[in-house]
Amino acid sequence: MPKKFTKEDILKIAEQENVQYIRLQFTDLLGTIKNVEIPRSQLQKALDNKMMFDGSSIEGFVRIEESDMYLFPDLDTWFIYPWDNDLGKVAGLTCDIYNPDGTPFEGDPRGILKKVLKEAQEMGFTDLNVGTEPEFFLFKADENGEPTMNLNDKGGYFDLAPLDLGENCRRDIVLTLDKMGFEVEASHHEVAPGQHEIDFKYADAVTTADNIQIFKLVVKNIARNYGLHATFMPKPLFGVSGSGMHCHLSLFKDHVNVFFDEKDELGLSETARYFLAGILKHARAFTAITNPTVNSYKRLVPGYEAPCYVAWSAKNRSPLVRIPASRGLSTRVELRSPDPSANPYLALAVMLKAGLDGIKNKLELPSQVDRNIYIMDEAERRDAGIESLPASLVEALEELKNNPVIIDALGEHALSHFIEAKEIEWDMFRTHVHEWEREQYMSLY
Repeated sequence: MPKKFTKEDILKIAEQENVQYIRLQFTDLLGTIKNVEIPRSQLQKALDNKMMFDGSSIEGFVRIEESDMYLFPDLDTWFIYPWDNDLGKVAGLTCDIYNPDGTPFEGDPRGILKKVLKEAQEMGFTDLNVGTEPEFFLFKADENGEPTMNLNDKGGYFDLAPLDLGENCRRDIVLTLDKMGFEVEASHHEVAPGQHEIDFKYADAVTTADNIQIFKLVVKNIARNYGLHATFMPKPLFGVSGSGMHCHLSLFKDHVNVFFDEKDELGLSETARYFLAGILKHARAFTAITNPTVNSYKRLVPGYEAPCYVAWSAKNRSPLVRIPASRGLSTRVELRSPDPSANPYLALAVMLKAGLDGIKNKLELPSQVDRNIYIMDEAERRDAGIESLPASLVEALEELKNNPVIIDALGEHALSHFIEAKEIEWDMFRTHVHEWEREQYMSLY
């Protein structure tokens, strides 16, 4: 659980720890973490919610004629970066975005997640607990610090040194996260060469999204110290597994996991089944948010462990949703499609919204699929009622545009700006001439 801080606590700690600069951090619509850095002399002003910034310069925020916005720091997100700095320590605070009239900015991704969580609370659920498994690749950097296409190792799943040359880097990342208050549960080499995974303890949805953003910063900074470039790009290399960000979701009422029912043969409550049915119903529509780049759809293909079929199972890992074996407080659904390029606030918001719609409307859960879907042919999948996830970003955007539930989760402002940015991205990709095309056609025609 996050620590609780008051303004006085933060001011006192900043002085005692020689904190000279504070990063007021927030996330833009596309998931990029931004910050306004202030000296300690301005910390009181920031804690009083009087720190302004230009919202027109941030992707998906506002037009230039309505640019003034306020940063409202969440006091409980206070932390000090553990790396050395001769000029004094640097601390961070994660902020919510507010309009000049004191109302929450409707395009703030953190605020969008909070809005959906409020809806869950109005339905009687006090918490959405989320655990994530963000994966990343380590490539060697050149003399200018720019990424090359040379991997840092040739290791495979759970390999140790000397195959895993990123082990020291990964260990340093874990130690740094530990100093910052993360409870790291596991770290290991992933399936592909140069691919790694670090899992940290689950938390409430907002805290988990905050942690994902800080995690990405730490990974990239530590990797740079080792002459490496860390990327959360979903599929940087053809022919190997891509990087996912599996999300484990469970709803609680007070301290009771409402997904668990010991009388059910699978240990799943009626609420869990409705929630899961909602996830499956809206999966094609929220994929544009959970897999938001052109490159995301190079990962969602058969044969590389990533799910591309809308189904669920308590036994095998080929469907979109898996039910891990743990029960009791640990009963949860694991959505396997999201990737780490997603904006974590928006991704968790649309997942929760989909599940809540299943609960509200008591949606019927399809039968689980215990066969390996990858080896089923199209006719078998059709007979089993198994749909495919969108095969491209443009297909996913069309699904999003036609789903009122997911549209309602995002709100008109975020939806319109997101779609506009992603349609530009798709058009740039569509019209660009790629190396593959030259290899295929230059000599042939």
